[in-house]
Amino acid sequence: MSPRPRDPLAAVAPVFAALGDRTRLSLLSRLADGRPRSIVQLTQGTGLTRQGVSKHLAILKEARLVRNERCGRESRYVLQPDALMEARQYLERASQQWDDAVERLRRFVEE
Repeated sequence: MSPRPRDPLAAVAPVFAALGDRTRLSLLSRLADGRPRSIVQLTQGTGLTRQGVSKHLAILKEARLVRNERCGRESRYVLQPDALMEARQYLERASQQWDDAVERLRRFVEE
């Protein structure tokens, strides 16, 4: 596991990159109930191969959005909400900065 970057952008950029794919969003949605699922379970109904799903899961794991647990010979994947919460907090800060900038502009224009 790589150390967490101190730069907030470096911490959330992989999350946003991973979320920018419909298949990965679908996989996260299937894991949102908190139940661990195997690659076989996650592949069902997607039209993708296990290898394809594995590649998407590797990207999600690198972005700290999922983790895998060994269960016998099988790997099961579980949603890790911490990275999503960090991304949400980043968006809230960015939103506040934009709101502040718009308010400053409004005051400037009205003067």
